[in-house]
Amino acid sequence: MKVIDECCCECITQNLNRTKESCPVCNNEGVTVSRITVEHLVTDDYRNAVDGDQYKICMNEDCDVIYYNLDKEIKFLKDQVRVPIWFKKDADPKYACYCSKVTEEQVIEAVVKHGAKTVKEVNAITGAMKNSLCKENSPLGVCCHKIIQEAIDKGLTMK
Repeated sequence: MKVIDECCCECITQNLNRTKESCPVCNNEGVTVSRITVEHLVTDDYRNAVDGDQYKICMNEDCDVIYYNLDKEIKFLKDQVRVPIWFKKDADPKYACYCSKVTEEQVIEAVVKHGAKTVKEVNAITGAMKNSLCKENSPLGVCCHKIIQEAIDKGLTMK
């Protein structure tokens, strides 16, 4: 897979900060996310429960935990966040770009039906990466470039 960094918000897209601090439910390692991301993505009912700065996202597709903070013993589950998390089972819709509300299905369609092969071409067809508020809208708090590239790769295998 060739990844070209065409990020819309000038954030780091390739190297997610994996940590040894494991999910309190499934024990998988987490990826660091900012408090700002968590505050924007938990539902209003849980926003006041966001405390501390050391949040992780559980990357296990089968686990119901989305965000957790081991220091504060806080965890937020799938039904406590505003958006479906694309890599979790049963995510619907499965967004590739959260800022522009572009789904994985739309990215694949751009590849299969319209011949797109690059993130730039997909963005032109779908409107992805136009509204770059990634830290607030993306569950990882970073640009969706890598997620879009993964959807492109999936679409290319379908051709």
